[in-house]
Amino acid sequence: MKIHHLRSATFIIESGENFILVDPMLGAKGTIPPFSVLRFKAQKNPTVDLPTNADNLLNKVTHTILTHSQTFGFKPLQHADHLDPAGEQFLVSRSIPVTTPAKDKAYLEKYGITVANGVDDWQTIDFLGGKITAVPAQHGHGWIHKVMANGSGFFVELPNEPSIYISGDTVLTADVRRALTELQPDITVVAAGEAQMDVGQPLLMSTSEILEFVALSPNKVIANHMEALNHCPTDRKTFKRVLEENKLADKVFIPEDGETLSV
Repeated sequence: MKIHHLRSATFIIESGENFILVDPMLGAKGTIPPFSVLRFKAQKNPTVDLPTNADNLLNKVTHTILTHSQTFGFKPLQHADHLDPAGEQFLVSRSIPVTTPAKDKAYLEKYGITVANGVDDWQTIDFLGGKITAVPAQHGHGWIHKVMANGSGFFVELPNEPSIYISGDTVLTADVRRALTELQPDITVVAAGEAQMDVGQPLLMSTSEILEFVALSPNKVIANHMEALNHCPTDRKTFKRVLEENKLADKVFIPEDGETLSV
């Protein structure tokens, strides 16, 4: 298996002939409004372009996993750091089959997206000769997660490959801990950018929660969702230093945009 990290939470899982695109934010730099204008610099998103190898990889995509899409009940491209207008166009124009939380299925189909699987919390279904399980995700602490619309993480088991748990946009919850301890994934993916809006508590895990997530992960961890969005203050250098201080750096991959990991 290879993991091709594109940008922020967008990456591709390569397994044999399957190229599984996760959370496609595919637009050019500055094509999405800022997610914060007071707490952080009001910079348009994404703050960086896709890497130069992105087009070649995207042309190979066969399937997509979408961890969440709804925000404030509007069109899916409103939750644009996981499905932006360019990502939506990509999925629709190529009729890419999408696996997503069950509650988002009808919502996405309304906009022409081909939803092959809508998966309920803790449901396991057949997926590309293996299995996929939806793990509940809570998109923030306090009241804000209800506004953000919670999605799901996904535990993916493909034939003759290491298992991978994509935790999605979530804080550390009992469900996330259960996924780590009961499912025993070979690889875990954590959003480490510590995103915050101008109001409310953080939308993603705090530093202490991320450290606990890494400690609970039975094997290797991939940290993403950094250095591409104006409401995510944590950068790779800072995160690496925190890991080193807590003697967890050897357990965590922090891929650069465009980097491929063989796992």
